[in-house]
Amino acid sequence: MLQIKRIYDVPAKSDGTRVLVDRLWPRGIAKESAALELWLKEIAPSSDLRIWFNHEADKFEEFGLRYIDELNNNPAVTQLDQLIDRNPIVTLLYAAKNSKINHAVVLRDFMLKRTSRVI
Repeated sequence: MLQIKRIYDVPAKSDGTRVLVDRLWPRGIAKESAALELWLKEIAPSSDLRIWFNHEADKFEEFGLRYIDELNNNPAVTQLDQLIDRNPIVTLLYAAKNSKINHAVVLRDFMLKRTSRVI
């Protein structure tokens, strides 16, 4: 099972293996309290793409396409694939305020399409 969650939400046992997928460390979160297995910043969108997107809803569709292009050439995808295969539950953590318009949504859907994984 692959799920997404804001890093600002309280960690739960149901999160399974927690992986931060943001390039930048989230403000106000202590590393000790994040309860992370891994900080996979290399899988996050490039700085240029992140800055261009700026969490603007009208750019989300184009952002998703551009981010998928980046993911198709990103070796960190293999690392995440292996982690997902080894763990029954993986939660991708992100800091964005909007739960529907952020890179973790695109990443989760991308990873689910790679195999027969289910949410």
